[in-house]
Amino acid sequence: MFTSTQQDAKLGVIVEGFDAAKADEAEIAELKRLVYTHKIAILKRQELDIEDFVALGRLLGEPVPYYEPMYHHPDNDLVFVSSNVPKDGQQVGVPKTGKFWHADYQFMPKPFAFTLIHPQVVPSVNRGTYFIDLGKAYEALPADLKAAVEGVGAVHSPRRFFKIRPTDVYRPIGEVLEEIELKTPAVRHSAVIKHPSTGESVLYISEGFTVALEDAEGKELDGDLLRRLLEATAQYDTSFEHELIHLQRFEFGDLLVWDNRSLVHRALHTQTPEPAVSHRVTVYDEYPFDAAADPS
Repeated sequence: MFTSTQQDAKLGVIVEGFDAAKADEAEIAELKRLVYTHKIAILKRQELDIEDFVALGRLLGEPVPYYEPMYHHPDNDLVFVSSNVPKDGQQVGVPKTGKFWHADYQFMPKPFAFTLIHPQVVPSVNRGTYFIDLGKAYEALPADLKAAVEGVGAVHSPRRFFKIRPTDVYRPIGEVLEEIELKTPAVRHSAVIKHPSTGESVLYISEGFTVALEDAEGKELDGDLLRRLLEATAQYDTSFEHELIHLQRFEFGDLLVWDNRSLVHRALHTQTPEPAVSHRVTVYDEYPFDAAADPS
């Protein structure tokens, strides 16, 4: 395989000639290195069925099914489906997922290392995903914000963007909220984590899932600090023109692999009713999520 940088892009690397069926250990190690260092790898001309896609995930680490079954592909629960295209008259997966800044599984005790996306049906316009590199964003913080976030914990929950399931119709909203809190209670990660492969400091917060910041004793901090951090990292920029925001375009046959520790992302959904289908596999790697919290 060989690589090239994307012209006029803030991050990401294009990978040509990668064959998952023939990839050896050295190629997989190199692919992981590319993702850790460039944050996104765009594998070109990938023709993978569901089992091939999952097999690629296994080469990178341990694939994990999403905790809510309504997102699962009917043939393999390790594949998450975002789709507005019914199959045999039935909805498969969930339409218009991820239209807010977040990192996958940020609200779980152990978030994923890698996210793999394989678009199946690509809209003709407005196709792509927005990304912010929170390692670069942390480095760009003003000195006062860097000092303010030192030793701080971030609390994450899916409660704001939990999608109502078909089984939730006619249920009292209080019951649904109670179930969310029982199944996915809020978790606390360091607001600044240390990437276990690169050693980079990453400001691990998002507009979608971070609900509060806490001091070292667990006391909730003034919400203004979280607001200022989200603003400084471009997560309140509705124009999407901030220098930290990267729009990754893709076409049919592309397969995206990105560093879920370093990046927050937000889907760009077309405003027209065009068909759109993507398959996703999410993977743990061999490292602890946060090297500062688990130096082993």
